[in-house]
Amino acid sequence: MAARPGYGPPTHNPFAPGQQYAQPVRQYSVESDGDSYGSRNASSVPLASAGYYDGQYTPQSADSAEDVNEYNRHYSASVNSHMSSSTSLHEHGPFADIPGSSEPYPAWSAERSVPISTEEIEDIFLDLAQKFGFQGDSMRNMFDFLMQLLDSRASRMTPDQALLTVHADYIGGPHANYRKWYFAAQLNLDDAVGQSQNPGLQRLRSVKGNVKTSGTKSLDSAINRWRNAMNNMSQYDRLRQVALWLLCWAEAGNVRFTPECLCFIFKCADDYYRSPECQNRVDPVPEGVYLESVIKPIYCFMRDQGYEVVEGKFVRKEKDHHQIIGYDDINQLFWYPEGLAKIVLQDNTRLIDIPPAQRYPKFGKIAWNRVFFKTFFEKRSLAHLLINFNRVWILHIAVFWFYTAFNSPAVYAPKGKVVPSAAMTWSATALGGAVATLIMIFATLAEFAHIPTTWNNASHLTTRLIFLLIVLALTGGPTVYIVMVDGQKNQSNIPLIVGIVQFFISVVATLAFGIIPSGRMFGDRVAGKSRKYMASQTFTASYPTLSRSARMGSVMLWLLIFGCKFVESYFFLTSSFSSPVAVMARTKVLGCSDRYFGSALCSNQVPFALTIMYIMDMVLFFLDTYLWYIIWIVVFSVTRSFYLGLSIWTPWQEVYTRMPKRIYAKLLATAEMEVKYKPKVLVSQVWNAIIISMYREHLLSIHHVQRLLYHQVDGPDGRRTLRAPPFFTHNTGNEADFFPAGGEAERRISFFASSLTTALPEPLPVDAMPTFTVLVPHYSEKILLSLREIIREEDQNTRVTLLEYLKQLHPIEWDNFVKDTKILAEESATPDAFDGTASTNEKGNNRTDDLPFYCIGFKTSAPEYTLRTRIWASLRAQTLYRTVSGMMNYSKAIKLLYRVENPQIVQRFAGNTDRLERELERMARRKFKFTVSMQRYAKFNKEELENAEFLLRAYPDLQIAYLDEEAGPKGSDPRLFSILIDGHSEIDEATGKRKPKFRVELPGNPILGDGKSDNQNHAIIFYRGEHLQLIDANQDNYLEECLKIRNILGEFETYSISSQSPYAQWGHKEFHKDPVAIVGTREYIFSENIGVLGDIAAGKEQTFGTMTPRTLAWIGGKLHYGHPDFLNATFMTTRGGVSKAQKGLHLNEDIFAGMTAISRGGRIKHSEYYQCGKGRDLGFGTILNFQTKLGTGMGEQMLSREYYYLGTQLPLDRFLTFYYGHPGFHINNIMVMYSIQTFMVTLLYIGTLNKELAICKVGSNGDVLLGQHDCYPLIPVFDWIRRCIISIFLVFFIAFLPLFLQELLERGTGKALIRLGKHFLSLSPIFEVFSTQIYSQSILSNLTFGGARYIATGRGFATTRISFSILYSRFAGPSIYMGMRNLLLLLYASLAIWTPFLIYFWVSVMSLCVAPFLFNPHQFNFADFIVDYREFLRWMSRGNSRTKASSWYGYCRLSRTMITGYKKKKLGHPSEKLSGDVPRAKWRSVLFSEVVWPICWATVFIVAYMFVKSFPIDGKTPPSPLVRIAIIAVGPVVWNAAILLALFFISLFLGPMMESWAKFPSVMAALAHFFALIGLIAFFEFFWFLELWDASHAVLGVISIIAIQRAIQKILIAVFLSREFKHDETNRAWWSGKWYGRGLGTSALSQPAREFVVKIVEMSLWSSDFLLGHILMIILTPPTLIPFVDKLHSTMMFWLRPSKQIRPPLFSTKQKRQRRWIVFKYTIAYIIVVAGLAALIVLPAIFRDHIKFNCTLCQNI
Repeated sequence: MAARPGYGPPTHNPFAPGQQYAQPVRQYSVESDGDSYGSRNASSVPLASAGYYDGQYTPQSADSAEDVNEYNRHYSASVNSHMSSSTSLHEHGPFADIPGSSEPYPAWSAERSVPISTEEIEDIFLDLAQKFGFQGDSMRNMFDFLMQLLDSRASRMTPDQALLTVHADYIGGPHANYRKWYFAAQLNLDDAVGQSQNPGLQRLRSVKGNVKTSGTKSLDSAINRWRNAMNNMSQYDRLRQVALWLLCWAEAGNVRFTPECLCFIFKCADDYYRSPECQNRVDPVPEGVYLESVIKPIYCFMRDQGYEVVEGKFVRKEKDHHQIIGYDDINQLFWYPEGLAKIVLQDNTRLIDIPPAQRYPKFGKIAWNRVFFKTFFEKRSLAHLLINFNRVWILHIAVFWFYTAFNSPAVYAPKGKVVPSAAMTWSATALGGAVATLIMIFATLAEFAHIPTTWNNASHLTTRLIFLLIVLALTGGPTVYIVMVDGQKNQSNIPLIVGIVQFFISVVATLAFGIIPSGRMFGDRVAGKSRKYMASQTFTASYPTLSRSARMGSVMLWLLIFGCKFVESYFFLTSSFSSPVAVMARTKVLGCSDRYFGSALCSNQVPFALTIMYIMDMVLFFLDTYLWYIIWIVVFSVTRSFYLGLSIWTPWQEVYTRMPKRIYAKLLATAEMEVKYKPKVLVSQVWNAIIISMYREHLLSIHHVQRLLYHQVDGPDGRRTLRAPPFFTHNTGNEADFFPAGGEAERRISFFASSLTTALPEPLPVDAMPTFTVLVPHYSEKILLSLREIIREEDQNTRVTLLEYLKQLHPIEWDNFVKDTKILAEESATPDAFDGTASTNEKGNNRTDDLPFYCIGFKTSAPEYTLRTRIWASLRAQTLYRTVSGMMNYSKAIKLLYRVENPQIVQRFAGNTDRLERELERMARRKFKFTVSMQRYAKFNKEELENAEFLLRAYPDLQIAYLDEEAGPKGSDPRLFSILIDGHSEIDEATGKRKPKFRVELPGNPILGDGKSDNQNHAIIFYRGEHLQLIDANQDNYLEECLKIRNILGEFETYSISSQSPYAQWGHKEFHKDPVAIVGTREYIFSENIGVLGDIAAGKEQTFGTMTPRTLAWIGGKLHYGHPDFLNATFMTTRGGVSKAQKGLHLNEDIFAGMTAISRGGRIKHSEYYQCGKGRDLGFGTILNFQTKLGTGMGEQMLSREYYYLGTQLPLDRFLTFYYGHPGFHINNIMVMYSIQTFMVTLLYIGTLNKELAICKVGSNGDVLLGQHDCYPLIPVFDWIRRCIISIFLVFFIAFLPLFLQELLERGTGKALIRLGKHFLSLSPIFEVFSTQIYSQSILSNLTFGGARYIATGRGFATTRISFSILYSRFAGPSIYMGMRNLLLLLYASLAIWTPFLIYFWVSVMSLCVAPFLFNPHQFNFADFIVDYREFLRWMSRGNSRTKASSWYGYCRLSRTMITGYKKKKLGHPSEKLSGDVPRAKWRSVLFSEVVWPICWATVFIVAYMFVKSFPIDGKTPPSPLVRIAIIAVGPVVWNAAILLALFFISLFLGPMMESWAKFPSVMAALAHFFALIGLIAFFEFFWFLELWDASHAVLGVISIIAIQRAIQKILIAVFLSREFKHDETNRAWWSGKWYGRGLGTSALSQPAREFVVKIVEMSLWSSDFLLGHILMIILTPPTLIPFVDKLHSTMMFWLRPSKQIRPPLFSTKQKRQRRWIVFKYTIAYIIVVAGLAALIVLPAIFRDHIKFNCTLCQNI
């Protein structure tokens, strides 16, 4: 960059003859050589030979040639005029362009010898708009867009090169999506062969070369011809193509999500433009024709897929993803020639049969609804896990088989022998290969279900299936033979040889299936030479190549992980498992029998236990891998961070003292500067700006600022010199001298200092840097907090106002703010005080005068003061104002850098600061744009509008894009517009609104998906420049980070573009590197300091957003995750936008952008040296809602086709990186939860053995002692249990490792240990267990039922107390029920086999039940606890006489609708709002999860119970346990049914008479509930008695009873229930007996029957919930009785000293009296209930010997 291009006098005239752009005339002349590009109607690149076109259009060719020449005359003349006007302005040195700085696009100006002047570009746009009917505003917008883009490029290269590279990026270059599509869809053949043959299948055949010589057709020569054609195009034509592309793109609305569809539209438009009929049109096409005829039909098709019109409103259709033809399906139609051949017009002619030039006008006649079809079925099922990740299953299950089969010979030894024959051992082990093959076969069969067989991809699946069956015969067949011949007398060696061969074939098969991606196997649709599959390769598998070192690293990492894993698993899991197997394999239990089953079941109890142990072992086998993955990824990450130079182990002192040098070297573009300015002078300006910005944000006090700034001082010789701050010179490493300890300022400065130690890309000078845009989607997030929100409590539970809360969190900043305000107030107050009489006694009362400042930050309520407080608070909460003011630091940074690096500007405007400021503004505005997409702006209420207006006034350069609706003509849909305004738009007097800069009509309502991505998409046409930064409305940015913007943009590797043309013969070689699509950066969670939950969330982000991406990005596995990421705008917008938008499916829209980028050939980088702030909600509920959203989103991702493509096409090492980096984490969570459940069942089974059988005693040396009869040698089994527990414990524990190491690296050992200790003291492991359950639950329920359903817990701060009933209703389904069931199992296990290791399980299973309450602020405050109890009782009984928002009934219904779905009827009823619109689950998934699964569980438990009861008591065979269990389990259900029937008739007859008594229904309901509860308890007592008060048997019985009842309820709901109404009328009808007048219509007759079934289930559920609630309350009671527990608990949660904690709420005397009375009453009630429940269990156990009933019936049950 020694001589800046374009500033010195031009070295050569780019239009002089002899250079590559010689004579633009030549292209259109008729005598052009060889490949004649004669007439204009060729495709954008006619790769045909000349004959065909000339033959077609003979008459016009002369004409067109003539008008071409005219055209060119005008064109070249204007170029010359522009050239001649370039007078010699160059003498004044490099800043001569300042006088002309009024030019909007300085780098594209006449002096720079541009190929096409701005005026001509404008003419091109006008011409296109008239030819195609584009909207005027859209055209103006795109003209500005293109000019800014060219200006941005031309500022760092020659204008010629700028235009060339833009054209290469959009249309013709090696990485242009259009070019890739053109060849993938084989349009070069279409343009060559045309309509002479039937283009569908014949065209495919013709590829094989049977029409012409293969030379003309082969792909390489086609690509060369394309390049030559591109090279020979004139600059004018290139610009026209880019302009046409942009105009098509700008108005496409939702069609922008389908990039290849856009390519097709553009190609048709381009062909049409060249045709004579287009050129000869005189009258312009009216505005909006393009929108109406081309875009709107496709848009309507998209909209009608998901919505239908009901009474004039659009209503979501109840369809799941596999019934909706989504954006991806529409898009994939355009990938293949067969797809294009399907496009038909209304009169059934195919579009493809029309000559290319005439296709565009026919667009309005296409029958789109007959064209599209599904190309991939996103069915909800777990089969996706099998298809996408089959290699993971193979690597685990097959290897597990090899290991285990080898280690459990006793299982397949022949009868009477202990060890099987050698052949048998080889062969049994070899079956692992058959297992692998079976997995492949199932995956292939499942794949058939997800891919339409009509398409051209079923063939390779069939081939694969046949091949797999053959392999299965090879790997499994020999075993059959060996089993048959095994054990014969005279055996030859043949079986042994067969076994060995089979084993090696199996190993090879397993390796092959484990390594080769299934998409690449046989009939590979990707790498084959046939162009048939080229599209799949181009759009789903063109992964960016890794550098050699990265690829080596990737392979190394996975070899290490799997190496360690296979070795460790073998010794720790498998070989240790062989001794229990040897003992248990053949053990039969003797002397047991059952009345019905005889000894069939009970004698096999030991093998049953063994089977469950095998399953357990396999789950652990899976978990091991994840453990090793974390260990090695952390190791790699740590070493990588040393390699990048990021570590704590350089002392801070040194980091700080070297900072000035680093700022000079790395942040300033100083290569160009003259040396006469000292580095110190430049650095001081930058540094002082950073410090002052922190002072303005109240992070630093004046005292600190003095010690941090550079000061001017008088030197010894009288000259002024700069004195460096003591921070750089006397830094002892004691940071408290310079900034508040542990404050925000310290964090920011230390991050800034350490980030400069890494290698940064070189910056360019400011005027040469690329232009970029920050885009923020905003829906209804707070813009600025109102005074009311800040100083008023939200509700009773909050206890504290927002302002007090923020003051607690940021005490130092509040202090600085108050000092500042007082100074301001005094300044404004002084003038009035000088009338002499004023304040004499000032000193006396000024302390009390200052109180208001310290309390609320202002003393007079004048708006300017209250506004300051509002801003202070808004900058510390999650508001849009915080985001905007943070991002506007870019503009400050650019001005600062421009001023520092160009001192001559400052000299030029020495006296005139206004003009200097204007010049700096101009530069900032040219290089940085900021757009907020405020979707709802037109619908804002008064307050929101005022706040938005405040933003625009504060930051006039802020642009707001919003949607405006205009009623259409009567009866038609309203028209919607995308509108852009900014702070400079003037205000329209008539409406009071600002006049729009651009107003672009959309095809219809753009919000078809989940909102965010649609919001981004509608505003994307207003971005400018080359790069985009997508920011959420809860982020923040800092000045010192913004100074690194040029370095970050340097990561895109576009600073030093080669000066060759990308189309030239040799130049194109320099453009082959994969483009960088996304540069990810770090996020800092600014809400980190709020206690343990905040810290966990922040820690997750730290590891998830920093540590793993560091390694993943290096080995090519990072996907776009989170939001401070910078995007390569052209790359992303030409490939379907910055995020995907199908409703539901693309819930985590940003990850999909990353997957698209990777599979279409973009690289994703991660930069460590830059960070943005980000807010997270930190209440317990909100964290879990966020996790539920993540889990649900993950479930949706599993369904998506991107996962399918990545999973079946990535090479193994990159596949594993992708798997463990993204879905593997969640699948691991599911596995962890399953491991706990499986382990509980294992314990249960082993417990029954231990309880009922005599276990052999073993001597010290491990031999069985003599003299024991009928004993069972089960000791090894108990050792195995201990080993399992350790294993599970490690898996949980390892989750803390990454965070610990991250802290270790960034902050040193001490801090890391302290943080870890704090976590453990604050019980964060409990939270981890719980959140794991939430994750796995949300994924599984999403894969089964779809639709995220959860009861929101509300936002609020982390200090709000949430009541028991809300927490219970939110978490019962996901985790409390499961926790309680496992507690019972664990209770049995502890009674049967107690080992101290079980304590760990008690903790983790308890945490599933109590975590929500444990992390609820002030949970253990006694008064609140009792008030909660009252609330719980009321919640349980509410909602029966009138609709209540929160009631047990509502909760029960909501959780039921997941299975039943809703009725379609539209009824405007208030209670309907409680339920979202969610489709009903598919019956297959319901059948499995709600019928089969519960029955299986119930069976498992019943078998265990029957085993325990199958031993004779006192020599008598016991009665059948089955009968007993059936009576106790079904009894309550029958009892409930009887009660309900009786009450139904009572209420039917009494109800109408009792209409005046409003409470009648409630009383009926209360009666029913009471009887149900009594029934349940009575049956339990009866059972307790039948078991003769034996605790362990009773627990086991209860376990099986609960399992049966659960199965019954689930089956009743799933099988017998029709859809729900959206209101709860039927419930109230049932209790009040009033069925008429409820809007039920005809169903008033069928509803009672349905309601009867519902009520039976509800009664059981109600009584169990009632008991569960009480059990939870009992568990939570002991802590409430500890003195000062509230203080302790708050210290634990918020990490605040008791003195700093938030005050208890203030109640009025009346409230206090009320509360006291409530507490008194309900404490007594609570004690009575608890005592009653306890007595029922405890008393019989104590008095068991005295209670004797003689009951003959009982003896037989």
